[in-house]
Amino acid sequence: MQKSICGIVLLLSFVAVAGSTNAADLDRLVQYMTGSFSSAEQAMNDPDFYDLRLVITPIWKSRTDGHWLYVEQSSASRMNKPYRQRVYHVTRVDDSTFRSDVYDIDGRKRFAGGWSDPNFMHQLTPDSLIAREGCSIFLYKTDDTIFEGSTEGDNCLTNYRDAVYRTSEVQITPSMLYRWDRGYDADGNQVWGAVKGGYEFRREGG
Repeated sequence: MQKSICGIVLLLSFVAVAGSTNAADLDRLVQYMTGSFSSAEQAMNDPDFYDLRLVITPIWKSRTDGHWLYVEQSSASRMNKPYRQRVYHVTRVDDSTFRSDVYDIDGRKRFAGGWSDPNFMHQLTPDSLIAREGCSIFLYKTDDTIFEGSTEGDNCLTNYRDAVYRTSEVQITPSMLYRWDRGYDADGNQVWGAVKGGYEFRREGG
């Protein structure tokens, strides 16, 4: 009986440690995703890439259903007019898998640049989100400081620039967020997006 009790205690201790580790990994992933990023270095070294800026900031911090992030992406010359504004919902699926669900924002233009003012961002509410079904990115921890993943198959539908579906591949590290977005037509031909590889968004400010 004593051995059985000891075994149960050890098992519960292992589960507690594993759960703590998984929670820490989720927090670490979100920490790596959060901040201001620039592809200026890549654009300077390769004219096939543009100088883009990416800002990702936490919102709704009191919620307990994962992490919510507001996202803006823009040209460096038009940072006041971002061409992409999204919300990510980042959660842990299991011991080795994390998921970033993607949402469009109804009336998104009024939030442009709002990430710099937490009080203003309080005006962004969950009822203004529009889920992008099939566009979730599934991420896996491949190293102590590296998370990698992608969308699944051709499930992320779009009608942007003659494409019928899009894919995204990402790698996230403490210093860089690599992202390769591509659109494909019904025959599987790439019709938009970088050809050589993805954009390398380097973290700004250290």
